[in-house]
Amino acid sequence: MKIESIVTIKKELKHHTKDELLELCLRLGKFKKENKALLTYLLFEAHDEDGYVLSVKSTLDELFEGINTDSYFYMKKTIRKILRQIRIYSRYSLKKTTEIELLLYFCERLNELRPSIHRNTTLSNLYQRQIESIKKKISVLHEDLQYDYNLQLQELQ
Repeated sequence: MKIESIVTIKKELKHHTKDELLELCLRLGKFKKENKALLTYLLFEAHDEDGYVLSVKSTLDELFEGINTDSYFYMKKTIRKILRQIRIYSRYSLKKTTEIELLLYFCERLNELRPSIHRNTTLSNLYQRQIESIKKKISVLHEDLQYDYNLQLQELQ
């Protein structure tokens, strides 16, 4: 099966009725968990970005509470899983500030972990890569936002 481009799909969707579009969206939501999560964001949370960020942070808190700190091996696996979740949640929201806030929160929570992640080379490198990523993302924002986020970033370093 050949997968069509977004432009072609958009043109085709214009030829469908409102009821047919509703049915297509519902069917899309049933197909995959990520599609359902994106539809949930678009319908219920896109209008309140701050509320969305808070709900994601509470989800991240739950994931951080579940980290097995007995071994760095288990910590690495769980931390990478949390980072994947952040990337998914950030993709739903097209706002760069949402991704920056979530990554800053992630780094803040990493610093609070005991035993310290800085005793492990892999976790320390992962942390540094996230800091560099945040710096790059901040550099494309408006100057006022850059200043605010750079202050938060300096606290982490």
